[in-house]
Amino acid sequence: MSGWGGGYVTDITYMTGYYRTQTPSLMSLACLLGSVAVPLPGPDDEVSYLELGCGQGFGALLLAASNPRWTVTAIDLHPAHIATAREWAAKAQIANIRFLEADLSTLAEDPASAKVPEADVVSFHGLWSWVPRAVQAGVVRLLGQKVKSGGVVHISYNALPAWGPALGMQRLMREGGRRLCAGRSDQQVVEGLKLVQELRAVDAYQLARSIWLKNLIERTEKLPVHYLAHEYMNESWAPCFHADVAEAMEGAKLEWVASGNLPENFPELTLSAEQRAIASRFDDPVLRELVKDMCLNRSLRHDVFVRGARRISPAMRDAMLRDIWLTLSIAPGELPSQVEMPAGDAELPADYYQPIADALGSGPRRVGDLLRLPALEGKRDNPAELVGVMVGLNMAEPALRPGAQPVPQATRFNRLITAELSRGENPGRQLAAASHMLGAGAPCSLFDLYVLERVQMGEGEANLDDWVRQTAGNMEEDARAKLRQVFTRCLQVRVPVMRAQGVT
Repeated sequence: MSGWGGGYVTDITYMTGYYRTQTPSLMSLACLLGSVAVPLPGPDDEVSYLELGCGQGFGALLLAASNPRWTVTAIDLHPAHIATAREWAAKAQIANIRFLEADLSTLAEDPASAKVPEADVVSFHGLWSWVPRAVQAGVVRLLGQKVKSGGVVHISYNALPAWGPALGMQRLMREGGRRLCAGRSDQQVVEGLKLVQELRAVDAYQLARSIWLKNLIERTEKLPVHYLAHEYMNESWAPCFHADVAEAMEGAKLEWVASGNLPENFPELTLSAEQRAIASRFDDPVLRELVKDMCLNRSLRHDVFVRGARRISPAMRDAMLRDIWLTLSIAPGELPSQVEMPAGDAELPADYYQPIADALGSGPRRVGDLLRLPALEGKRDNPAELVGVMVGLNMAEPALRPGAQPVPQATRFNRLITAELSRGENPGRQLAAASHMLGAGAPCSLFDLYVLERVQMGEGEANLDDWVRQTAGNMEEDARAKLRQVFTRCLQVRVPVMRAQGVT
């Protein structure tokens, strides 16, 4: 494949996506859970945000649309990605974002790097373990130049040892695809996957020996081919051990502080008592993480690093957490009674979490105020658990500007993505809408956005039959009835939640 992409897939564009762990508020929460002082951005802070490998720019555009005072810079190698991102920025009239087409292996030494401002927050998702070592080295040099003192960096990557059983599968898929098919990478990955399926059907040892690999192949069979091509067809695809990534980041004076996947920062939720006893013997965080990775099925890591980590006491951490505002991402009645975690099913006591959900149902609340609710029964001195569970399990979002009104550019962006993506995307696809109140994305589907837009046009339950007729096509009557139920639930449950999160 090689060419100008250096072996990275460039003959097809990547899918548009929103990745919640890339938002500065989630990174700050991760740092606080790791007892490192990184406050959430203030309502009027002028944050400088940098995304490396931004794809078509959806996430960067969403953050810029949600935070007009921020300066957002997004970089990608693919000219088609940058062209789409710039077009969307122009259509939504988002002026506080700049897209740069650049090769990260050489950008640090290129005069074009002068266009990249120093950053308070940096994120790169889906880049590190898919690119050549030269690009990784260039990223580290750029981070060394551009991350401010105290700045935060989020990096995601395919992690070892979880990916170990799949090394042969990926090589077979890639080699088989490119040797059996002379077409584009999306066509090649289809041929490669067929070969994997054929060998698995005859109990090829390396494809049948692992339950994890069996489940991965079954999931892979259901994923879009564009995603599969970008995941498996890159020449430099190589899962990483956390220790090696942490060592590389030291070259930019970056120190690992926490997992961006918030529940992973709680050993009680991720490890058995016996596993915790072993992990707790070690003060070295890198060794502790290796022990955890040996115990967990953690195939994709979200790591948060800080340039100059300032350690704080538990009391100071708790004080900072109590001052955070949350808003609900579910209806109060949707609170689960238990959730599945690596250490087993975790109970969510109704007498503790239901009063919190009910209070949040009326609008954003400070964590400290939630812990003082009269009806709450249980620990009132553990804000880390409340935040880690509610935000980490996608039941709530931090609100950077509680009570703030929507801003025009966020509204324009939401209307734009509804129009642009509804043409070819699955309406159930999970994305997010820009919210000035959250300062981030409000999780939702394209279907949710479609219904919200109809509501904003003055339509409602009286128009349900019209909506079904417009979208059902040749559906059978039973399917039409189910579609009507989906519309009804979206109108009655999802739209109020989105409005409460500042989406219009």
